[in-house]
Amino acid sequence: MPPLHATMTEGRVSAQLRALALPMVWGLLATMSFNVVDTFFVAQLGNKPLAAMSFTFPVVMVLTSIGIGLGAGTSSAVARSVGAGAAHQAQRLATDAVTLTLFISVTVCAIGWFTINPLFTLLGASAELLPFIHQYMSIWYFSAPCLLVPMVALASLRAMGLSRIQGSLMGAAAVFNALLDPLLIFGLWGFPRLELAGAAWATLITRGLTLLVALYILRARVGLLTSPFASRSAIAESWRSIVHVGLPAMASNIIIPLASGIVVMMVARYGTDAVAGMGIAVRIEPLALIAFYALSGVVGPFFGQNHSAGLTSRLIQAQKVLTGFCLGFGALLTLILWLLGGPIVQLFTDHTEVATVAMLYLSIVPFSYGAYGLVMSVNAAFNGLGNPWPAMLLSVSRVLLLFLPLAWALQQLWGLNGLFIATALTNIVVGGWAWWWLQGRVRKG
Repeated sequence: MPPLHATMTEGRVSAQLRALALPMVWGLLATMSFNVVDTFFVAQLGNKPLAAMSFTFPVVMVLTSIGIGLGAGTSSAVARSVGAGAAHQAQRLATDAVTLTLFISVTVCAIGWFTINPLFTLLGASAELLPFIHQYMSIWYFSAPCLLVPMVALASLRAMGLSRIQGSLMGAAAVFNALLDPLLIFGLWGFPRLELAGAAWATLITRGLTLLVALYILRARVGLLTSPFASRSAIAESWRSIVHVGLPAMASNIIIPLASGIVVMMVARYGTDAVAGMGIAVRIEPLALIAFYALSGVVGPFFGQNHSAGLTSRLIQAQKVLTGFCLGFGALLTLILWLLGGPIVQLFTDHTEVATVAMLYLSIVPFSYGAYGLVMSVNAAFNGLGNPWPAMLLSVSRVLLLFLPLAWALQQLWGLNGLFIATALTNIVVGGWAWWWLQGRVRKG
């Protein structure tokens, strides 16, 4: 069993962040391929199933954001406990985080299951798409707790600097899902042809197995989980520590897919093909941003451990490393998608109208990816410091004060072009604001 002690307070900052983030890159790349693989196979079924899956994206992201928020709270609390040398407290926090996540995820998903039709009608889905959406989401909701609980449980590994284990598990799950998808969607090798429901069943089976393996690793291999039974006061104290960062982080993450839901409603005005094209673009985008997601996943624990140890100089150096990487890699992504966006989109569809919308998005929004990467890293840094409110304010302001007004105004002027330009401008402005805020915070010590 690895010792529960601080592992991020020594060594070269850039090398350590790279060593922590690289396993997460491969794990997240594999995990995010869930959506891309599902989209690829579902696209073969036609535009209506593809558009139906596109409508589910904001809801899927809301539930995923709950897991991300709770994971951020867990990672921050465990990292600070490990940094302070409180091993037993770290075990208690990791265990109580699992039970809290299980309770929340089951409750939210039960509500979602009973409100499928009214919710997606509100999002703008037409009557002809609702049966497809119900076919997918009625199964998908059962898989959500099996996604959220491992997300939160494995966040404790990042807090200990053990991102390699999480990356390996995420990668194995994605490969299994990719193998299972075509069998259940198209009915290959004697399996039933379930079409859109097959994608949901593949997700449910994969995530169920992932949950079992994750709990085994944390309990038997790492020794981070202990008995879930404890005094009410001990559990309540753990939950307070987790939600202190987790709730604001959850709100910060939920506001983004809520905005995506509004964007889908705006795009729906241009027809089913436009929604399908948007669906392809927003599934390609996370793969492009994979390095930023991986980096933000380890920035929180790094800042948490070093802050608890009083190593302000390492925090200042970390911000310099983050800034250089985000802006440099963001420029590279812009160039790649500008040159190869068309061929990439054509892998998913041969419908001209659908491809045009997807390529339009990928020719405008990537100019802001470097700034968006900074926003993600800064939010993770504030959460790691145990100060989640700046991250929440940045996220809420990004959507409510900047993006939505800009999107409404520029859409009136330039249609879909204006909508995507608003996205890019918002990312750039908030990226600069986030960088300035974190610089002031870390220099205070």
